[in-house]
Amino acid sequence: MATQKRKPVFVKVDQLKPGTNGHTLTVKVVNSSPVKTVPNRGGRSSLIASRPTRIAECLVGDETGSIIFTARNEQVDLMNPGATIILRNAKIDMFKGSMRLAVDKWGRIEVTEPANFEVREDNNLSLIEYELVNVVEE
Repeated sequence: MATQKRKPVFVKVDQLKPGTNGHTLTVKVVNSSPVKTVPNRGGRSSLIASRPTRIAECLVGDETGSIIFTARNEQVDLMNPGATIILRNAKIDMFKGSMRLAVDKWGRIEVTEPANFEVREDNNLSLIEYELVNVVEE
């Protein structure tokens, strides 16, 4: 039985909300800055030299807004300023009270045809601070 693949619904950057996932969106990379290389702390079996984790914070966006995308390892190589990419199954991570976009092992990053929009940098969703509020059911 062939499983019907759902056609992904593309969302715009300004629709992203904290605690959501499964987003597919087309964005342009504005800039990319390497954060740090995290050495993998291996246990006793550090004979297998595990490659350190590379992390870059990239400002990405579309015509509705921008957000910081956290790229890891080989994702870093795709995040070239000016590139247009499709993020599939992206999720929102919270970092110090602000939103970050990320693609984990369940998602995909594809470089695609250049998009004909200008990134709206004055609506940077990662600059909005969210307070974590615990909702108590009455």
